[in-house]
Amino acid sequence: MLEIVFYSLSGLFMKVSDDAHDQKNNPILGVVAAVICGVSIGYLAANSADAACIFLAILIGTLAAWKVDCINHIISLLIFVVIILILGFPAIGIFTLILCAVAAFLDEIGNDSKWAARQKYLNWFFQYRFALKIVIFLFAILGLMVNIYPYLQMTGIQFFSPLTFLYFLVFELSYELVGLKFNAIYDRLESFLGIFRSVDGPANDQ
Repeated sequence: MLEIVFYSLSGLFMKVSDDAHDQKNNPILGVVAAVICGVSIGYLAANSADAACIFLAILIGTLAAWKVDCINHIISLLIFVVIILILGFPAIGIFTLILCAVAAFLDEIGNDSKWAARQKYLNWFFQYRFALKIVIFLFAILGLMVNIYPYLQMTGIQFFSPLTFLYFLVFELSYELVGLKFNAIYDRLESFLGIFRSVDGPANDQ
């Protein structure tokens, strides 16, 4: 059950980090969220071959699309790398990694494409990054089949557990829900911190 918690935290704080930088120009919140995100993803990658393959693929895809473009992303990346160097990195399938990385790259490029934005269904497809979801789903279905028919296992191909697809949906759902509610979350956080500032203010004046 820890996996579902860390997938949720990864998606939640990844979006907080992105929007703190992109929408609010708040580097402190962005960096704090990036640290938590990096720790969560690093933990998952060190303890699950499926998570290691997926998040490494996302990293490769975003790097190839030149989307690691702010201090938040760099910090999260460095923490991820340090954790897997310390705790170790599970063996993963190179063919599966390549397909997932290509899908992640297409999602990033499509999400930024002005042409795709003008196409109704393509815009929806790339807005919610369905290329990677479809690839993960296919490998999860194949993983289910391999459990029934072990002779289908092939060298270099990593088949995912069906639960991995569900965990990834939790990651994506957390990411999207924070995006929908980010302004409200940010305003409440600012209000909460403002209470402490107002309490500290008079004490400092005395």
